[in-house]
Amino acid sequence: MFKLKVSDAKLLRDMAAAIAILVDEATFKIEPEGLKLRAMDPSRVAMIDFEWPKTIFEEYVCEAPSKMCINISELLKLLKRAGKDEAVELSLDDKTGRLQIKITGKYSRNFNMPTLEASEEEVPTPKIAFNIKAKTTTQGLSQAIEDAQLVSDHVRIEADSEKLLLNASGDLMGATITLQKGSDALLDLEAKENSKATFSLSYLSEIIKAASATSDIATLEFSTDMPVRIDFQQTKEGKLTFFLAPRIETE
Repeated sequence: MFKLKVSDAKLLRDMAAAIAILVDEATFKIEPEGLKLRAMDPSRVAMIDFEWPKTIFEEYVCEAPSKMCINISELLKLLKRAGKDEAVELSLDDKTGRLQIKITGKYSRNFNMPTLEASEEEVPTPKIAFNIKAKTTTQGLSQAIEDAQLVSDHVRIEADSEKLLLNASGDLMGATITLQKGSDALLDLEAKENSKATFSLSYLSEIIKAASATSDIATLEFSTDMPVRIDFQQTKEGKLTFFLAPRIETE
């Protein structure tokens, strides 16, 4: 038996939108303590690490640990039909194996959708020693990424103890965006050693755009030519973290 309920549909919708950026078919671990998901995108360039403890939900029932795989894009279509203050209830029908979605508010509607074969792949958390830790506002980071996208499809992120630099270079134009430590956009910066790495702007843009609905604060951790870890601080308990592999530049 599995069932959960939230009184604010936006919470579930934003979560589903953030996950749908990377994966279509999401295999959730359903545990008595809460929901977990760790998955890589099909190209294995990016990874999502997501956890929601049961305390986030108005109601949460899990009688035994299990897995549930669903098409997250299809679920998102249904969740978009729910208004901000409407309640959403998800439950698994043990007989049919289908996911039941009940939305209540101005009126009530019930949807159901099939579950898919759950992935058996265990995705490990990358073990990386990070030299840079930068705490930014999600809005500030998002705007810096948009600036870089004007001139290129990739960006080199550099940092020292005082500033975070985003350098983008295209065929015609270049851009350098500077976030100074202590500014409104860069709230804190720790540097063990100066570091730089290059990343795909399409991935960065999509991740930040989707996650910004769930969080005002993003923490970037990276080292030279290593994956970046972006942790989006959640307003409620929970975890939403992305890892993105670097783009290796050839001289």
